[in-house]
Amino acid sequence: MDGTTSGRIGISAIATFEPPWVLGNDWFEGTIPRKFVHHTGIEARPVSLEDEVTMAVRAARALQRETGCDLADCAGVVFVSPSFIPLPVARQHLPPELARRERLQRTAKQFVRRLGLPDCLALGINWFCCGFSKACALVVERMLPAVDLHENQFFLVVTSSRISRITDYACQQTAALFGDLATVTMLSRADSPRYPVHFELLYANAQKQPADGVFFDFHLRERVLAPDQDGGRHYDERRLVFSLDGMGIADIAPRAMSSATAAALSATGHSADQVRYVVPHQAGAGIVRLTAMKIEQLGIGGEVINGLTARVGNVSSGSIPYSLKKKWNSLSGLIACPTAAVGSPGLREVSHGCVLLRATPLHERARQVAA
Repeated sequence: MDGTTSGRIGISAIATFEPPWVLGNDWFEGTIPRKFVHHTGIEARPVSLEDEVTMAVRAARALQRETGCDLADCAGVVFVSPSFIPLPVARQHLPPELARRERLQRTAKQFVRRLGLPDCLALGINWFCCGFSKACALVVERMLPAVDLHENQFFLVVTSSRISRITDYACQQTAALFGDLATVTMLSRADSPRYPVHFELLYANAQKQPADGVFFDFHLRERVLAPDQDGGRHYDERRLVFSLDGMGIADIAPRAMSSATAAALSATGHSADQVRYVVPHQAGAGIVRLTAMKIEQLGIGGEVINGLTARVGNVSSGSIPYSLKKKWNSLSGLIACPTAAVGSPGLREVSHGCVLLRATPLHERARQVAA
């Protein structure tokens, strides 16, 4: 996929769900590196006791409360989860009945059934930290051509991450990085009177490319350390966990996000000096600082948003919608949202993507009122 452009739809609203249990850095008792907070900005992260579908349903109910939307107007759902184990890995390491639970297409259908929308078009994908970019591209490429979207209908891009269930909390590189979180983003027609658009979707793309090394893989471990909600700790007898080459990703991610931003501008005919804001994947404060340096080399002088990981950690595919929600009333003009991610487990590849948005006149007026 070379890229996707669209002036037909945009973001009308975003809702989030943060699990109430928050695990602070003190739980790790000095086992994480001393410079961890300086490099990442992470001081705490939510941990969910509920599964990804339940978290996503909670975010959808929050969308209902905040917007008054009728979920019966939903024409399609892309369900994104980076905490699902890719099926080849699951089949290799897990019993068949457990491996079947990792099928994301099945999970997407579970979600729409839980919302009472069994006939709704549903897709399930992973794509790790590039999941939101890929999902938006799929809405434009696959859902819009397949659905005659009425002016009072919308699509939902759902991200639900429970990476805590595949984390080895004794691993110094990965234990403290990720937080659990769910988001729901409403994408409506640009002319929708019922669900007016605040950010027009100009471009969405995500793709994989070869890399020099393997940055990500899964391993079946025994006696895996995990936290208890009361502040204690226990050991799971056996758990399938991920490993991550943090230094390798920290080196390649800023360049990948810069490259994805350049591709988005080129595909849409926009110049670098038109970008007012850059909302990159919040992989950690240090990575975003390096990304800002690369972004500046493109000639972009707009503000680069950073520092949103403090209380949630890296929320993977939920990072962009979470950031847009947090900065909703601050954003205006042309907004670039680049992402970078690991590729498939055990392969020498990385992913990168970008969503390009433009604030609508409606949003600009609402922003001025909010200010």
